[in-house]
This record gives sequence, structure tokens and C-alpha cells, in this order.
Amino acid sequence: MRFNLHFILLILFASQSLAAHAASVAPVTESKGAQTLTTELNGETVVIDADQLTIKQNESMEALGKVEVRQGKQKINADYLLYQQESRDVLATGSVRIEQPGGVMMGPRLQMNLDSNIGEMETPAYIISGTPAHGNADMMFRTSPTDFYFDHSSFTTCPAESNDWLLKMVRLDLDRKAEIGTAHHAYIEFMGVPILYTPWMDFPLNDSRKSGFMGPIIGSTSKGGSELTVPLYLNIAPNYDATLAPRIMSSRGAMLNNEFRYLGASYRGEANYDVLPDDKIANQTRTHVALKHAQNLGHGFSAGVQLNRVSDDAYFRDLAGSVSGTAQVNLLNEGVLTYSGGWWTATARAQQFQTLQDPAAPIVEPYRRLPQLNLTAQKIVGSGTFTEFVEYVDFRHPILVNAQRTVVYPTFSYPLVRDMAYFVTPKIGVHNTRYSFGDNNTGSVVDVSRSLPIFSVDSGVILERDFQARSIDYVQTLEPRLYYVNIPYQDQSNLPVFDSAQAPFNFAQIFTENRFIGNDRVGDANMATVALTSRFFEAEGGGERLRLGLGERFSFINPQVYLPSATTSVTNRSDILLTVGGRLTRSFDLDSLYQYNPNESRGEVFNGVARYHPEKGKVFNLGYRYTRDVLQIADASSQWPLFKHWNAVGRWSYSIKDNLAVERLGGLEYNQDCWTLRVVVQLFTTATNEKSRGMFIQLELNDLVRIGADPLTALKMSIPGYTKTNESSFDKPAPGLR
Repeated sequence: MRFNLHFILLILFASQSLAAHAASVAPVTESKGAQTLTTELNGETVVIDADQLTIKQNESMEALGKVEVRQGKQKINADYLLYQQESRDVLATGSVRIEQPGGVMMGPRLQMNLDSNIGEMETPAYIISGTPAHGNADMMFRTSPTDFYFDHSSFTTCPAESNDWLLKMVRLDLDRKAEIGTAHHAYIEFMGVPILYTPWMDFPLNDSRKSGFMGPIIGSTSKGGSELTVPLYLNIAPNYDATLAPRIMSSRGAMLNNEFRYLGASYRGEANYDVLPDDKIANQTRTHVALKHAQNLGHGFSAGVQLNRVSDDAYFRDLAGSVSGTAQVNLLNEGVLTYSGGWWTATARAQQFQTLQDPAAPIVEPYRRLPQLNLTAQKIVGSGTFTEFVEYVDFRHPILVNAQRTVVYPTFSYPLVRDMAYFVTPKIGVHNTRYSFGDNNTGSVVDVSRSLPIFSVDSGVILERDFQARSIDYVQTLEPRLYYVNIPYQDQSNLPVFDSAQAPFNFAQIFTENRFIGNDRVGDANMATVALTSRFFEAEGGGERLRLGLGERFSFINPQVYLPSATTSVTNRSDILLTVGGRLTRSFDLDSLYQYNPNESRGEVFNGVARYHPEKGKVFNLGYRYTRDVLQIADASSQWPLFKHWNAVGRWSYSIKDNLAVERLGGLEYNQDCWTLRVVVQLFTTATNEKSRGMFIQLELNDLVRIGADPLTALKMSIPGYTKTNESSFDKPAPGLR
């Protein structure tokens, strides 16, 4: 729960301000009938206007009728104001109104003693400037210079004429010395019905963090049944905090989620431990342990640790509530030590994974790196650039062949032409690799080395022209680019594959040396890439309105190096890449890539996304992904107003190839001035032949609390461009660790 404290501070400051203004006019003369009195307070002029002013020397000052006290940006109005100099009592009555930059406070009567700082104000009401927040109390009592309490106070951000929700407190105590507020018998009233009650709660009177319960999370999933989570936040120290979140699932039992965060001058991290004892369905205890730690060791050294472990393969499929959670397959566990020496960097890593298997679609566990040592360096030599990449990895696997791989790859590039519009940069290097085989070498493969010279030249031109269309000035570019690479052939069929794969064919990859990702394969090449790109920019602001690109790679040899599982295809022409994208209008965006096979006269890949986003709260996305013989998915998502106060949200992702829905999401949002109700249902695939369904029902009371299961993460992930249509303090960064 986020408690808005502006009104409390406003009342405290205003009551003291009124008393101070009265004290500032200690009289030196006696007069009646005067309408204006001017005096000084703290170097500022204070002006008091009234229909009648009576000043008795060494006794009192009395103002009657349309009393107005002005100092700087503060203004105080009342029907009557009396200051007793001997007792130092201040009394203001009759429509007391105090205005200042923070807001307005009103009440019929204020009484205070300036020596004891004890006083009271009857039925204070307030309005906070720049916000809809307002409220009132039956009485305000000041019992010491730092202690206040209020009888039957309330707060809301709703319009005064509606007050759909109210936070009501039987008693509110404020300790300005400790900067702590305490509410007794506080409850939230929604549409006249109490919905949330606490006999006691305390909160900070400044921006510091404070321990306490957060808004409850109520929801339902097909895997866990009805759910209730009540998070407890613990502010242990300025640089340590924790969140304990008991989660009760009707179908499985009670689960405890624990998060601990810490921050130091040279380190920071987060630890999680979640446990579900005796899962009623799985008949076992389910656990999740995670740790992220980063440490600056000084003198150029830094370190990091990342640990992830779950009790069983189905943990996330059963207990996660989102698509991103259930998609986790390989859980990373590693430790890293890095040294930065300026122009060179060295890294030592120990890495392994926990692989979560889907029984219907098992996968091979990745290799462990125990250890991996890397050295990267880059240094300017004359007008050229020297780079060095060195890697040593000890690959280990329980059933596959083990080996130690060493890679040394020095390169040198030298720009022959380097201009803002032209560039020609040749590059030469030698890729050296050595394998030393160990356990599980069933094929008795002998240790082997590979050395390959690599030569490339990257060149291009950027041409520009100005033109005008529909009275708008544009800049068009024409960017031809030519890239050539030469790598001799060497038979690599006897080399294992530890961490390499075929590189995706796209505009970034066709301008790289190697057709493969990783170091187990270096593709033979004598080929040139030709591409032409044209962009259209607005002359004012520089926004890209349209991007057109066309590229193809031509090989002067028949490539012979492939991965063991690859289907070889000898061809001298690559597929043709075509991209069209940009912000075509102020409301319409397009991004597309088409891959056409000229050798077979057919399309291979198409990815396209169109977005219509005319204003906040209105977005419609349409997407289509196609890879021949692999996938064919149509996708549509939207957030759109239906009629007054009502918005619809939804996503439909359908695999045409498999004839099944990958994800379905639908819901409604109802927005009022001070609250929002969201009801969302999501169905998504968690594994082969397994689906999960979740229901999110959330009531958000602006600037106070969210009650129910949070659908916002699911909405933002499933509907690109989704925006909240209501704004509250939840959308502002909360105070973090200091």
C-alpha cells in the first residue's frame, strides 16, 4: 500500500504558518479601523488586510471581517483572528482558509499556543494542488512540537462529487521527530462497502522505505486453483530489504516466496528462495533457489555470481503464472571474474546449466564450461586497429565427448578510405584452433589443430538528397554497400560441435566473416555481399519515416563446410533479403523481412509486424511469421476503447502449421477518475500437449493500493505498445536501496 502523505504535511505546515503570521504582528501602537497592516517576518513582507484591525500595545491584535494574511506565495483567510501577546495564544475562526503552493486547507476554527505548541483545529479539510487528492478529519490535535493526531480522518483521489473510494482512519498519529505515522483501525471503503481493513499500520512521513504489508494478490490458474498472496515488505537497513510473500493455492497448498536484496559501496545482489512443502498434486516438496551477485573488487577486477536451481523439471510449468516464466528451459549457473586493463580485458568463467526436460520433447543438455578463459584486446597501431581474441574452454558433458579447445585469433584492419560519405576497410587475420580430447571419446578422435587465414574488405557509400512532399521537407539516403570475404577450405568434419550453430540469415549476418556462430566451424568462403539501402528522414527532427533494403550474397566457390546435422545445399547464390519498415505515418509503424530463394523460386522466411497506435490507450498489432517447413504463426493483439470508461485488451496467436492456439488473452478494463478494474484471462502453451490458464482480477485505487492478481506484466508482454490509461503513484519509481 502506498499512502499519500501530502495532505498530512500540508495540515501540519499550514497550522504552524497561521500561528507564525499572527505572532509576527506584535503591536507597538493602538489603533482602530485600520484596514491594512504591514510588517516583516524572516526577511519577507507580511501584509494583513481586514475590515477592522484593533491593536493594543503589549496586549493583543484583533482582525475582524474578511481577514487576509499574505506572505510570499502563502495566503490565509479567516473571518476573525485574535493574537494574545501575554499568553501567546492564537485564535482564528470563521471559514479559515490557508493557501500555499502545496494546496489548500480549510476549517472553521484554529487555536494554538505558540509557547507550548499545543493546539487544535476543528474539521480540517484539504485539497492538494496539481492532484485530485483531498480529504478531511473531525479534529486535529497538536500535543507537542512534533506530535499530532487526528480523529476520524479520510483520504481519496476521487472527485469531490463522487468519492467512489475512501481510506478512513479512526485515529491517525504523526511523529515528526521520528518521521513516522500510525493509523489505527484503517479501512478502505469502495462504493460505500468496506473491502480492506487493518487494525493498525504505520508508514514514513518522507520518501524513506518502511516495513509493512503490500496489497494482496488474488487470482486463479488452472495449475494451482484459486490463489491468495499477501506480500510483507521488510526494510531491514538502508541497504538491505526483503519481501516475504506467502502464496496459498487451493489445489496445491501454501507456498512461501522469499526475496532478499542488498547493496554496498562495491557490491549489489538479490537472493530468492521459494518453497512449496508437500505439493498436493505432485506429492513432493517444490523449491526454487536463485542468487545474483555483482562485486567490484577494485584495481580493475570485478566478479559476478548467478545461481538458479529448481527441485524438478515441471516447477515453472506448474507454478509460474506467465508465458515468460514457463518458457525457462536451461537455468544458468555461473561464476565470473573479470579484469579490465584499459585496452584489454580478461575473463575467467565457470558455467553450467540445469536443463528442465519436457518428457514429450526431450533436449540435449548443454556442455559445461569448467572453466572458460577469455582475453580480448584492441589497440590503435598507426592508422590501423589491432585486435586479439584468445579463448580456452574445458568442455564437459556426462555422455558426450569432452575436450579442451583453445582459440587464438589476431586481426588487423586498416581503413584505405575513411570519409563521412565513403569507406573502404580491409581486414586480415588468422583463426587458430586446437582441440585436446578427453572422456567419452568413443570414436578415438585424435587431438587436432586448425589454422585458417581470413581476409575481408568492407566498403560503402552514403549519398543524400533533399526533397519535399506534401509541404514536408525530407532527406533521402542511398547507401550501396559491398563486402568481400575470403577463407580457404579446410576439412572440419572430424571436429566436434560444442557451442556452435548456423548463424541466422539476416542483414547483420551477411556482412560478417563466418556463416556460423561459435568457434567449432569456420566456413570456407570466397564471396561478396551486395546490398542497397535507402532511408527517408524528416528534415526537422530526423525521424526515420521509411527504410528499404535489398541484399544478396554471391559465392565464387561451392561451400563445403557444414554442421553435422545440416542438410547441405551447394549453391553460388544466397537467398535474397528484402526489408521494408519505418514509421510510415504518425500512427502507423511497419517492420518486415522477406527471404526469397532464387534457386528454388520460392519464399523461405517472412516476418512482418504492423502497428497502428494513434494515441495512448489505442493500439492494434498484426503480425505474421513464416519459416518454410518449420513454423507459420499469425498474431494479432490490441488495446482499444469500446465505449465510455471501457477498454478491451486481447491477443490471439495461432500456429497455422500445427492447427492450434499458442496464446490467447482477452479482458476488459474499466477506468474511472480514481480507480481502475481489470479482468483478464490468459491461455498459453507451457509444454508439448500442456496448457495453462490464468485469470487476473485487479482493482487499482489510484495512489493508494492495488488489490488482486496483477495482469500488467502479462498485458505489456502480450500486447506490444500497451499503455496504462490511468496514472498513479505506482507508475513512479519507488524509493530503492540507498
